[in-house]
Amino acid sequence: MTGSDKTCYAVLFRERVDYQRALALQMEICERKKAGFAQDILLLLEHPPVITLGRNGNWHNLVVSEETLRARGVTRHATDRGGDITFHGPGQLVGYPLLKIEREEQDVRG
Repeated sequence: MTGSDKTCYAVLFRERVDYQRALALQMEICERKKAGFAQDILLLLEHPPVITLGRNGNWHNLVVSEETLRARGVTRHATDRGGDITFHGPGQLVGYPLLKIEREEQDVRG
């Protein structure tokens, strides 16, 4: 982080965090940030087997049957984020940055 007024905290979970629980935590942090909580946070965790579908995705792109997913304990969740289909699972570190982005910085490519 640049500047002395910004601090970034990393939160590392030692246990696997269910996707829905992690999403609820992210939304809670976002609401607190909107209310004035200044610190940026980076959540670091792993999920039990889960497939997420972004708003640009299509479940038809999933090449594994529902039966196979159930047999392997894989859950599915649609999200409002970009992208297509993503698998997250044990042993994979997932990072969720929760940052305050100034209006002039609100271009992902920039």
